[in-house]
Amino acid sequence: MRELSANELKKCIDPNLFNFETTETIKPLEGLIGQERAKESMEFGLKIKQKGYNIFITGLTGTGKSSFALNSVNKIAPLEKVPDDWVYVFNFDKPSQPIAINLKPGDGRQFQNDMRDFVEQLQREVPKAFNSKSYDLQKNEIVKKFQDRKNELIQELNELAKNFGFVLKETKTGIVSIPVIDGKQISNEEYEQLEDEKRKEIETKAVNFEEKALQIWKDIQNIDKETRDAIHELDNNVGLFAVGHLIDDLREKYGNYNSVMKYLDSVQKDILENLDNFRSDDDEDNQFPFIMKRSKKDIFKKYSVNLFVDNSRTNGAPVVVEYNPNYNNVLGSIEYESDFGVAITDFTKIKAGALHKANGGYLILQAKDVLTYPYVWDALKRTLKTDKIAIENVTSSYGLLSISSLKPEPIELNVKVILIGTPYLYYILYNYDDDFKKLFKVKVDFNDVMELNDENISKMASFIKKHCIEDKLRQFHNTGVAKVIEYSTRISEDKNKLTTQFNDIVEILYESNIWAEIDESEVVMAKHVEKAIKEKIKRVNMIEEKYIDYFKDGTFLIDVDGEKVGVVNGLSVINLGDYRFGKPSRITVTTYPGEEGVVNIERETKMSGHIHDKGVMIITGFIGNRYALDFPLTLSARICFEQLYEGVEGDSASSTELYGLLSSLADVPIKQGIAVTGSVNQFGVIQPVGGVTHKIEGFYKLCKVKGLTGNQGVIIPEQNVNNLVLDDEVIDACRKRKFHIYTVKTIDEGMEILTGEKMSVINERVKSKLKSFYDILTRDKESANKERNV
Repeated sequence: MRELSANELKKCIDPNLFNFETTETIKPLEGLIGQERAKESMEFGLKIKQKGYNIFITGLTGTGKSSFALNSVNKIAPLEKVPDDWVYVFNFDKPSQPIAINLKPGDGRQFQNDMRDFVEQLQREVPKAFNSKSYDLQKNEIVKKFQDRKNELIQELNELAKNFGFVLKETKTGIVSIPVIDGKQISNEEYEQLEDEKRKEIETKAVNFEEKALQIWKDIQNIDKETRDAIHELDNNVGLFAVGHLIDDLREKYGNYNSVMKYLDSVQKDILENLDNFRSDDDEDNQFPFIMKRSKKDIFKKYSVNLFVDNSRTNGAPVVVEYNPNYNNVLGSIEYESDFGVAITDFTKIKAGALHKANGGYLILQAKDVLTYPYVWDALKRTLKTDKIAIENVTSSYGLLSISSLKPEPIELNVKVILIGTPYLYYILYNYDDDFKKLFKVKVDFNDVMELNDENISKMASFIKKHCIEDKLRQFHNTGVAKVIEYSTRISEDKNKLTTQFNDIVEILYESNIWAEIDESEVVMAKHVEKAIKEKIKRVNMIEEKYIDYFKDGTFLIDVDGEKVGVVNGLSVINLGDYRFGKPSRITVTTYPGEEGVVNIERETKMSGHIHDKGVMIITGFIGNRYALDFPLTLSARICFEQLYEGVEGDSASSTELYGLLSSLADVPIKQGIAVTGSVNQFGVIQPVGGVTHKIEGFYKLCKVKGLTGNQGVIIPEQNVNNLVLDDEVIDACRKRKFHIYTVKTIDEGMEILTGEKMSVINERVKSKLKSFYDILTRDKESANKERNV
């Protein structure tokens, strides 16, 4: 055991070690500090291109994972190939299944523009061709040619009708034959008044006429069909003349793309089949011009191109960071618009998601957000397993609601996904999701601390300079830099380590700059950093101050002076999330003859956790091993955290509880001015615990409000010396011998400090007390047996 000197309570950084007066003269940091393991893992993950080697970056919040991921990818992405553009075009065979076409970077936008120009030229050239004199002449020639033949047949038909005593007359329902008697056409009424014999004669002639006229009618119909076919062929030739050279230009330009060539063939076929859509119409008499214009627009829309992914301006592989990874933003979507109250869509409303935009490159996502949004995680895994991105309505894909919609052709996927999350999320996914370990084979593990050495100190100074430039802060004096580094060791809770939770450091840089501004200082000095740290604590330590008030006014009963048997001051840490502080607790122990053993009152009332319960059981093992080898252990003891209302967990109080138990058994008083922390094993060896800095400071504040006597202090495990990064006020009190910090390796060393007695004396008293308990119980049992026998 030993008492620590003031120099051992914190790592002090000497500003004179720096080769600069202010950060103005040093270079800003490039890269990341203290994450060599993470850097190597990331480099490996980015180099390997095999399926399943996606990356999960894990570490505590604020360690710079997101910045590191983006910087790492941005270094390698520009050196890689720019991926293809993707477009969606109309499927003329299956309109509900748009076709996906990939083109070289930049060709997608060019193809979209070319098709837009193509449609505009169609709207000009096709009507122009059909309104030309040449077209009218050719059409008239065809009509005249076939009309002459048709007239000859009609004349022949009329002659035939005359020979049979009929005349042909054209009506709304077609051509009818009317009987002629004595050179006069008779009406239906006159026909009905004829004699039966005469009507039968006329009917017989009509039958014979129809038999003779049938072939002539067929010839006339054939001529009509030939006329239509000839005009259709003319229209096709004229349309092809107007369209062909435009299509040919596109074919020549995109001849290397088979999918584009196939699409252009379909476009030409569709245009020639629907030439009437391109002819100019006189809209002056149209009662609904808006509807006419909209229908025209819809007709031409199927020849447009939806530029789905545009890499024309991409430098190397794309890097996409999706900050809002909902289903549509990641997997893409099909948008709808209202048309007179009806939701409609088409292939031009297919929108790319982050996976499409990152295809051929890298996609960075926050794991928590991906898991928070419904269906995203399952959909992401599905695309990575199949290497295809299918865009579909989320309700349809999960069978929640079936609606009529488009089903775009899936796109081939080649992307490296980088998830960023906490260690907790990583291990939850790894252990409970079988797909995760197959798809995210590269773990990039961020350490929350780094070594305190000259190299990292220098990099920390450059880190400060970097933020001074980026965030337009005042430059830091070397004394200010030293204080920031000391603060970094405090966050790490190890005086030989620096924290890598740079978000906390950046906050202090910002706030120190403000205090320097208020002080009208040109640079940030040590006093400004100290002020920033104190004010930051002041904003969040209201609960701690309330606890101090409770101790001060006696609401919480605890003594920091004098001696008491079976009463020890233990130390715990309360973590509020944004602030941690040490809270002293009075632990009392009572002992008496019995066979119940050591009873943890918190356990009995279900106010303690499993680890704390384990610590109490260890105490029983220590007592039995040391003192009850010659006789059975017959002991009843009660251990209690006085005025505990929030529960207790952890084994850091196990040594404290053992000190109280030994004090009660040996009837040796414990100094109330000494608080204790540390766990113990069954052999009495003291083991390290967490939060020693906060625990010491918490007890110091209590002693301060109740009055420092010079005899107060804290006992900590020897192994926790490196974890001491105490406040300057506590260190100063230790330097002036107003407060003391002791380290121990065994329970014996601690008892001697707490009681001032030799452990050999205490052991004898404890053993004697336990023997007396055994004798009492044995005597009582013998008396009880005698009474039963009598």
